[in-house]
Amino acid sequence: MKKLFFKLCVALIIGAICLVVTNAIYKRFFYLADLATFDARLGVKLDSLQYKSDVIYFAESSNARRADTDTCKLSISQMMDTLSPLKINAIENGGIHAHTFLQLIKTINPNSKVKTIVVTLNSRSFGSPWINSKHETSFSQANIMYENIPAIFKRIKLIFNAYDNTSVQMRDKINEQNWLTNKINVPKEFPYKNVREWDNGMGNGTYLLPNGDWDMPKITLACHYIKTYAFSIDTLNNPRIKDFDEIVEVAKQKNLKLIFHLLAENVQYADSLVGKELHNIMQENKQLLINRYTKKGVIVVNSFELVNGKDFIDQDWTTEHYNQTGRWLLAKNVLKNIK
Repeated sequence: MKKLFFKLCVALIIGAICLVVTNAIYKRFFYLADLATFDARLGVKLDSLQYKSDVIYFAESSNARRADTDTCKLSISQMMDTLSPLKINAIENGGIHAHTFLQLIKTINPNSKVKTIVVTLNSRSFGSPWINSKHETSFSQANIMYENIPAIFKRIKLIFNAYDNTSVQMRDKINEQNWLTNKINVPKEFPYKNVREWDNGMGNGTYLLPNGDWDMPKITLACHYIKTYAFSIDTLNNPRIKDFDEIVEVAKQKNLKLIFHLLAENVQYADSLVGKELHNIMQENKQLLINRYTKKGVIVVNSFELVNGKDFIDQDWTTEHYNQTGRWLLAKNVLKNIK
C-alpha cells in the first residue's frame, strides 16, 4: 500500500513538472500565434491598457464604426478621451457581446490604474439572432483564450472542442424555432402572435411602389426590424442577462465603478416602418434593462433614443453604427457619469 501511494505521488509530481514545462514551451513559442489564429488578441491589449488607463470602455463595433462622409473619424471612446482629463481607452471588436466582456473584465489586475469600466449594453444582443449568430463559434474559441487558466489548458480545451461549436445550420434552426415559439408582448387584438407570423405578414406586399410593384427594399428592412427586435427578454433564461449579472458581481469584487451604456437603437425607423407594437416591445426591453441594473447599483446611461434615424450609418440594416453626430451625442452622454 505504501509503495502504491509512493508511486502515485511520484507520478503526480512528474505529471505536474511535465505540465509546467509544457506550459512554458507553449507560451514561449506557440501562444501568441494561437491568439492570432483564434482572434483573441484583446487580452494582450487589455493587459497593456489597464496600467495606463483611468477608464476602459468595453464595446462592439458601435464604438469605432464611422460614416464615409464623416469629417471627424474619432471613435466614441476617443471623443470621450478628448473631452475628459481622465485617460480613456477602449477594448473593442465587432460582434462581441457581454460574455467576452465578462472574461476580459475578470483579468483586470487589482493593481492596475483602472478605476472605472464602461460596458456597452446593447439591447439587440439579447435577441435570438445575435445569441445564435454564425460568429458565435469563433467568439467561443476566443473566450477560452481569455480565461484565467494556464495557457496549456486553454489549448487542451480547444483541441477537445470544449466550447460552443454548434453548426451554422443548427443555429439557423434554433432562430427559426425561437421565432415560432417565443412569446412576444403584443395586444390581444394584434393579428400576429409570434415573430414568424409577423415577419410573413409584413413581407406579404405591405409596401407598394406607385406602379403597384412591391417596394422590396422597404419591406425587407421592415422584416429585419421585426426579426431583430420583436422579442421579450426572459430574465431567467437569457444568456446575456446571466453575463451582465456576473459582470456586476465581478466589478464589485474588484472595486471598479461600473457603468452600463445602453446604446441607441433606431427607434424612429422601427416605429415608422413596423408600427407602435414593435416600438412598445423595444421600450419594454429598454426599461427592463434600466430597472434591473439600476437596482443592482449600476449606473445605466440611457442613450436608447438619443440618435436620430438619419444619423445611423446603415440605412438598410439594423445596427448600432452612428455617424459623427451620433457618436458625439453618445460620448457626451456617457461622460456626464464619469468623474
